Amino acid sequence: MDSPTQYKSVLSKLDGVTRRDFMRVTKQFGLTSTLLGLGALSGSVTLPRLAEAANSTYEKRFKNKAKVNIKFGADGMNARVQSIEHSGALQFTQDIEERTEGAVRVEFLGSNQICTQLNCVKKTQQGIVDMYTSSTQNAAGGAPYYNVLDYAYMFPSRASMYYFFYHPGSEKLFREPLRQRHKLQFLFSHAELRGIMLGLKWKDKPTVTSVKELAGTKNRVTGTQLGRIAMQLMNLNPVPIAWEETLDGLKQGLVDGAETWSAAAAFANMAPVIAQDVQLNFFAGSQGTAMRLQTFEKLPGDLQDAVMESAYTTQIWVQGCHEAGLVRIVGASDPQFPNTIYAKNNVRVATLSPEALKEAEEMCSPQHHPKQWEAWRERLNKWSGGHDTYKEISAIAREIPVDREAVNVEPRRWWRT
Repeated sequence: MDSPTQYKSVLSKLDGVTRRDFMRVTKQFGLTSTLLGLGALSGSVTLPRLAEAANSTYEKRFKNKAKVNIKFGADGMNARVQSIEHSGALQFTQDIEERTEGAVRVEFLGSNQICTQLNCVKKTQQGIVDMYTSSTQNAAGGAPYYNVLDYAYMFPSRASMYYFFYHPGSEKLFREPLRQRHKLQFLFSHAELRGIMLGLKWKDKPTVTSVKELAGTKNRVTGTQLGRIAMQLMNLNPVPIAWEETLDGLKQGLVDGAETWSAAAAFANMAPVIAQDVQLNFFAGSQGTAMRLQTFEKLPGDLQDAVMESAYTTQIWVQGCHEAGLVRIVGASDPQFPNTIYAKNNVRVATLSPEALKEAEEMCSPQHHPKQWEAWRERLNKWSGGHDTYKEISAIAREIPVDREAVNVEPRRWWRT
């Protein structure tokens, strides 16, 4: 964290605390202790409260000498972002340190200070950091097997995504290939489905009810290759734009909309420049966290067990807290609660009917357009060790009713068959 802009999102949670004040606290207690302390506070956070929380956290973290130090490249994550998108980076950091009584100590490097959405995975593979968090779609640029999550309409709901991440089948279809091909130990993820965030030119237009109403629009797309296939089939003209540049692209009208998920739009301060959140739900939106396999395998057996238990505990925390946050903090519901981010910025949520979602699925899914998906499907099947990835993941995702609420998905330790 070298520039004032990198502190901006953290300081927005504080009351009268300047950048200089924040620097003094981090210098005394360390950045990780300060962020963990801040993350535990609610309401108005003054300088004395921040210093007290940082001190208390510091004393707990450094009570015992660490056996292992983990460097965590947490892209743009920090206490403010995690209070909107509950993807678990700070919670995992705190849980693993407490679980091991300080034997594992994590240096949390968020706010893009060491890596970004596009390169955190590469820096983990290179050993610059030991673990990272970013969207699996952006990480696909450095670890292409992540594309396996991005078949169009493979996941019918957020609940089906959580169900898959907990499912023992995720080992053979997702986690083991990541270990084999990309040397990554995947730990946990938040779960949303991606839609289109339309810019302000759609403010005075009727609420979108069909993807066909978006035909010909130009929309930002992530690093996912499969997401682009779906958008092309739906005539949504995907334009690759880095996440850090997406807000400016919307502001300047360079694109009509942006392909992303609701909480991401909210924490990235996009709400003032978007008019409609079109819940197209056409493929996974997952802020995933993974550890360098070499780092994980070097840990003693008891600490490996602790990492997995902390990942499991964090996954449960994410599942409950993020579902609540989507409704009560982001405002991704219809009707909306007052004082949510969307309500304050007059962002309409365009919830498509089952018929409209079926229409979109028939326009772009591998089931209905096998030829367009054939090359990537064969590639991913080969990388998986010969599994029919789309068919087998789709089958797991449909083992639960389509109307199952995400909070009612039963947690399971996926590494135990």
